[in-house]
Amino acid sequence: MGRRPREPEAGTRPTIRDVARSAGVSIATVSRVLGGQPSATATRTRVQRAVRDLGYVANSHARALAGISTRNVAIVVNSVVSPFYGHIAQAVESQAAEEGRLCLISTTGGDLHRELAAVKLMLQEHTDAVILVGNVVDNDEYRRRMAEYAHALAAAASRLVLCGRPPLGPRVPAIAVEYDNAGGARAATAHLLSAGHRRILYLGHKPGFTTSEGRLAGYRAGLAAHGVEPDESLEVTGVNLERAEGYRLMRERLRAGAPDFTAVFAANDQLAAGARQALLGHGLRVPEDVSLVGYDDLPPAADIGLTTVHLPHDELGRTAVRLALGRAPDRAEDHVVLGTHVVVRQSVRPLTR
Repeated sequence: MGRRPREPEAGTRPTIRDVARSAGVSIATVSRVLGGQPSATATRTRVQRAVRDLGYVANSHARALAGISTRNVAIVVNSVVSPFYGHIAQAVESQAAEEGRLCLISTTGGDLHRELAAVKLMLQEHTDAVILVGNVVDNDEYRRRMAEYAHALAAAASRLVLCGRPPLGPRVPAIAVEYDNAGGARAATAHLLSAGHRRILYLGHKPGFTTSEGRLAGYRAGLAAHGVEPDESLEVTGVNLERAEGYRLMRERLRAGAPDFTAVFAANDQLAAGARQALLGHGLRVPEDVSLVGYDDLPPAADIGLTTVHLPHDELGRTAVRLALGRAPDRAEDHVVLGTHVVVRQSVRPLTR
């Protein structure tokens, strides 16, 4: 008969070593179970029993296993400075508060490795849901790692939510809440075409990223629907989606010669604001000389009278939380697509026919 595992001395706080000894497993195995990583059911049960029996509640992992809910919702974004991410993060926080949850926020700077590290950390913290927001390169490595974490979160009674991103597939336990990205770009392009513009500069494409690829596809679809052949020379690639980049791209385009376009479709409002500054600095007026549209409908769009595509930022964030917590009454599926629409302001002028 094997020896009974030694109990911790009276008056001392049990350690992870004590849990491992009591469960008859290694410290590494206890750590994996406490971190919510996949493990055999029997092993997980032994570790959970040891945690409860020993009263090991030194950290959030053990508290969750002992049945004390952390009641947190985590949101992972590129930046909290960007209005796009800031508005969605605020919506997530507001809905989480209404659901009685605290909101944890992590930023990644657009670095996939930092994002994956953040997901792993939130998994260890036993949050009720982990919400990932915004642009990403949708490749095989990304999908493999996200599927891995989605399964790990599901095993820990949590949910992975992709907000503003495409779904991972039917076999992955993740929720996707996105918006009609390509449809919004197509509508914005159609608005310019309806005003008589045919030479429309697309400004700020970021190759490989889901949001950028969707908007460029919508721009091309809008041209095709009106019988206008796409011109690659009118598709300008950028390194980011910030105002300074819009200014730089437009300034370089104007320095190369007289404008060969009558309208500009910027990939977002920040780029549009930068492009507008460069146009004005070059002595060109908006919309008298060049028409301009953006995408997102966030500051500074209204301030500068920018025609743009409105995104349902508040609805995106709130829907992500409701679905993750099972609060949406129509939760028949785990993929929701919200609508977009063009907001017409003063930055587009019809061409004289």
